[in-house]
Amino acid sequence: MPATNKTVTRSLLVTSATLLSLSLTAPAFADASPSATPSATTSPSATPPANMSTVGGEQLGQAGTQVNLGTGAPVLPKDISARSWIVSDAESGEVLASHNAHWRLPPASTLKMLFADTLLPMFPKTTEHKVVLSDLAGIGAGSSMVGIKEDETYTVHDLWLGVFLRSGNDAVHVLSAMNKGVDQTVKDMQAHAEELQALDTHVVSPDGYDAKGQVSSAYDLTLFARSGLQKKDFREYASTVSAKFPGETTKEKGKTTRGSFEIQNTNRLLTGDSDISQYQGIAGVKNGNTTNAGATFTGVAERAGKVLLVTVMNPEKDEHNEVYKEAAALLDWGFNAAGKVEPVGELVPPQGVDSSAQPGANATTPGAKSSGEASTKPVAASADASDGSSGVGIALAITGGLLVLIAAGGFLVNRRWPLPDLMRRRR
Repeated sequence: MPATNKTVTRSLLVTSATLLSLSLTAPAFADASPSATPSATTSPSATPPANMSTVGGEQLGQAGTQVNLGTGAPVLPKDISARSWIVSDAESGEVLASHNAHWRLPPASTLKMLFADTLLPMFPKTTEHKVVLSDLAGIGAGSSMVGIKEDETYTVHDLWLGVFLRSGNDAVHVLSAMNKGVDQTVKDMQAHAEELQALDTHVVSPDGYDAKGQVSSAYDLTLFARSGLQKKDFREYASTVSAKFPGETTKEKGKTTRGSFEIQNTNRLLTGDSDISQYQGIAGVKNGNTTNAGATFTGVAERAGKVLLVTVMNPEKDEHNEVYKEAAALLDWGFNAAGKVEPVGELVPPQGVDSSAQPGANATTPGAKSSGEASTKPVAASADASDGSSGVGIALAITGGLLVLIAAGGFLVNRRWPLPDLMRRRR
């Protein structure tokens, strides 16, 4: 669909689970390749390559900042230091502005969005798995961990909380082991990236840990978030502020007990921090930080019926929480600029999807069926929820805003996704 089509409706058809369809990591020391070619092994270049992908539009392939300001449009915020960023309308797919959108850079743990979008449909959340030593093999030195222990049993729900809240590479590796191993998971993720037309992405490690040749782009990370957010489970995990995680099993006086401990989401726009407030309307998504990638972040927020996605990669300013501050500034601009700028491109639909099937909609692939698929019920979780999670409260609901079943097992989001409203959340 043309990005400038002003007759676009607010409907969005959801991609299906048959496509084989983040989060902060501690610094990693593996050599990563952030250059223009996945096979390169050099350090990050200081400038973007002369030739970048034009997926989504010619203007997105140009280096530097791309914006088409209309009458009354605010200027872009000053002092944005990120090497690459993009602001887009999550529903229409219009890209409002970008900066080196297709620059292939190390993604860090924001790559876990692709991991989750690929594997969430594979296992019901109630599935239990007893961890063996081989499940935890190959985790990179310095990885962030949620604290999974050998010989303990975890549900798939537990493991996804570890992935989304603590960016636990141990949880990623256990889920990968359940999916026939890391190599198979990498293949599945790469295949799904190609289905989504995220062609800047080359997957080497499923957890986003720095690895030779592993790259993505702000554009691709936004595609992953947009696809993932159409799954109810993905939305719930990404917006959960804190949760109880199973601890170790102990035996005392013949009695076996298993404790738990609290984990908190490392997305600072979701939780707030000493120098940054919780962002109004934030509903996820993923953060990351490694030696070669620097800080990375993709976020989704809603205000006054408008849902925006922002991705920021590797701010050059070395200040605490800088990636979140720049993301917040770009979101603020996006909400103020919506309707006052001409799009510089679009977020493309998955391969094989007929975007002309409905004006302004990405047609669904038949056969969606998974534990991570969209639900007809509003998102709801609270401190007294059965899974022990706290964070999201009442789902946003506007006229016709709930998901409706359509032909061939696909789903139609009428007007918009039911994003969790954190302004009404209960602790």
